Amino acid sequence: MSRFHSIMLPSTPSRRGRSAFTITEMVVAMAVFSLVIISVVYSHLFGLKMFNISSTKLTASHYARSALNRVRDEVRSAKVLYVGGGFTNVGGSIGFTNFAPNQFRAGNAIKICPTIDTNNFVLYFVDPNDQRLKRTISGAVGSEVIAKSITNQMNFRAENYLGNTLTNDLNNRVIEMTLEFYQWEFARPQPAGGIYDYYRLQTRITRRMVD
Repeated sequence: MSRFHSIMLPSTPSRRGRSAFTITEMVVAMAVFSLVIISVVYSHLFGLKMFNISSTKLTASHYARSALNRVRDEVRSAKVLYVGGGFTNVGGSIGFTNFAPNQFRAGNAIKICPTIDTNNFVLYFVDPNDQRLKRTISGAVGSEVIAKSITNQMNFRAENYLGNTLTNDLNNRVIEMTLEFYQWEFARPQPAGGIYDYYRLQTRITRRMVD
């Protein structure tokens, strides 16, 4: 006589009993994920904008201070100083015009003589033709560009210790240097009609050895 054994198989849960996301849950999850992505993108764009603004200001400050430092070092070691008018004519030659007696010593150029020989000099001037601060030395043909986009015309001023502009070439004086210039708002070049930032840097310098 044969025997039959019955085996009980585990029942498979029905499709209805399985857990799953509802449409509402999926919509909420997608909305939250979208908000996170948008926040990250906007934060990144804001960071890039702040970097461009900071980079422009730091670059402008660096070049302006570099120009001031060069003039400061040479003024401090000078024996004779003249504030006057510097220019580049159509032919490209560079000249300096000293002011007449009793005229205010305020102009766009300074002539720095390291010795009492006035034929040996360093000349800084803002060229009105291209709005650039340039440096040249006696006997040189060309000039070196120190700073660009200068907007003011009275860049150098000879003063006394009270801050009054002098009308003579006495060497016991203070040299005031002012640079007003502009640069693009962002570090990269802008199209025509772009936005510019304006800067103003000023310093006063005296010679180390005053006669």
